[in-house]
Amino acid sequence: MNTSLNGALRAVASALETPVVVILLMLIAVTVVMLGTLIAELFTERLHMKAKLPALLNDLEDKKAPLEKIISESGLLARQREALMTVCTQKGLSPLKRESLAGELLEEEKARYDLRVKITDLVMKLGPIFGLLGTLIPLGPGIIALGRGDTYTLSTSLLTAFDTTIAGLIAAAAATVISLIRKRWYARYMGLLSSVMECLLEAMEDEKA
Repeated sequence: MNTSLNGALRAVASALETPVVVILLMLIAVTVVMLGTLIAELFTERLHMKAKLPALLNDLEDKKAPLEKIISESGLLARQREALMTVCTQKGLSPLKRESLAGELLEEEKARYDLRVKITDLVMKLGPIFGLLGTLIPLGPGIIALGRGDTYTLSTSLLTAFDTTIAGLIAAAAATVISLIRKRWYARYMGLLSSVMECLLEAMEDEKA
């Protein structure tokens, strides 16, 4: 009975070896893509937001032009201009409803940023798990081969175990760094966007008065 159970477990573990390696390769591919998007974001959205958001905040406080014109010429990303314009054009709403609408639009923007971070957070958690699985699964045949004196099978099993461990740790380490950088960036973005939205609501109230 125990032999049958052990054989079944061994069969399951052996069947999982290829899927684990495939998943590790996918995690590495996702990490490489996320690293590429991070670099692209650094030279596009990051520099863009760093310059345009504070400038827009100053323009809204100065009120040297109509609010719609200030927003349309702000140079923000299209989706952010659209969110601000949505609030700006709802002049018939009560202040409370406009504030509620602004909050919903900010939450949508935050959800967009959170999704990017969740991807690397998932890789960060799954990398070590599948790396460990990829380490332990080949050790079974390796130990059996050691008992039989089959050094070739043993070395192949150990090589697979080491490779999967390294792959899982590299993916997790890179994903951790990407997540930390993006969380810091996005926290600043959302703080500035919230300030801009509050300034816009105040400017609309001043116009109405």
